[in-house]
Amino acid sequence: MPLRRSARVQAQPKTELPNGQIAEAAAPPKKRARKPKATEKAATNAIAHEDTTHDGATVSMEPPPTTPNKRRKVANSPTKPPPITPTPSAIGLMTSNSVLRPGYSTGDIDDATPPPENRRAGPHQTNAALITPGGTQVQDINEDNTTTTPSRPSTGPNTTSGSLLEQARAHLSQTDPNLQTVIAKHHCRIFSPEGLAETIDPFRSLASGIMAQQVSGAAAKSIKNKFIALFPPEACPTGFPPPKLVADTPLPRLREAGLSQRKAEYIQGLAQKFDTGELTVSMLMNGSDEEVMEKLVAVRGLGVWSVEMFMCFGLKRMDVFSTGDLGVQRGMAAYKGRDVGKLKAKGGKWKYMSEKEMLETAEPFRPWRSLFMWYMWRIEDVDVDAMATG
Repeated sequence: MPLRRSARVQAQPKTELPNGQIAEAAAPPKKRARKPKATEKAATNAIAHEDTTHDGATVSMEPPPTTPNKRRKVANSPTKPPPITPTPSAIGLMTSNSVLRPGYSTGDIDDATPPPENRRAGPHQTNAALITPGGTQVQDINEDNTTTTPSRPSTGPNTTSGSLLEQARAHLSQTDPNLQTVIAKHHCRIFSPEGLAETIDPFRSLASGIMAQQVSGAAAKSIKNKFIALFPPEACPTGFPPPKLVADTPLPRLREAGLSQRKAEYIQGLAQKFDTGELTVSMLMNGSDEEVMEKLVAVRGLGVWSVEMFMCFGLKRMDVFSTGDLGVQRGMAAYKGRDVGKLKAKGGKWKYMSEKEMLETAEPFRPWRSLFMWYMWRIEDVDVDAMATG
């Protein structure tokens, strides 16, 4: 039977040294005591102190402090998920305007606020009230001319800013009665008489659209505010720096607003085109859809999608249709009764609907495809209200 270590140590023979003395066997090494943790030490001291008495009374200590567990912060979930298309934030910034907008009449007899001016309107012209960078409103040269041209086909003798939306809604309902539900549910303020009366500075809108490219809405708004702050207020009659001032400003100065080098170049190049007259507010007001598209896509920094959004929501032209917008593509898939959730798992640019089918589906809604596109966003619950705010 093996002996325990203590027994073996005691049983070790004693050694006789050369001087005749007997050497004791070395004691086994002691184990190093574990250092108590701070919480254990505090608890031990508290227990020991609790056993002491003072004048016969027991003194008790509070339990040792403990480190509370960190609580994870849970972000409040939005009531509606962010839109799958960049349209709302980009267009909201593009159409926002620091110029004070006039109030509009409620229709009450004692309301002294004048109603929106009733102007000539149509699907193939600019229906927005445009102003120059100097603040002068530009008039439609065909305001009093009823002559039709190939670029401006007639839409009827009584198409005005007051009747434009109702005429467009009637055409959509007649083309497809299934749209009546979504049309009745959602009022499109953008193309309403009040929306058409809001003034738009084209240079400001296009420059703001460039700022909003590939950044969040909050970041774009911050950049825009910093950009405006670079210039003295007295030099900005509309609340936004005019093209000449931007064209003459060095790029490093423009970049102080938070712009990338490329975006600063794009905005300065846009300003130069307005300053030299290569782009004019008059052309944007009176040119055909094809002419406006051709002139604007030739500007660095303005792609087809950006120009389509500006023509639709800035100039408020009524026959614009963007096949490159993912929100429109999704909405059209839902409009055709397809399972958008299943289609989402597919890859490719046209996973919801092909470009050819999109164009064929939208064709019967000419010349009011801008409004049809707006309802396609609504079908998919994309928050297009952001387009007209700011």
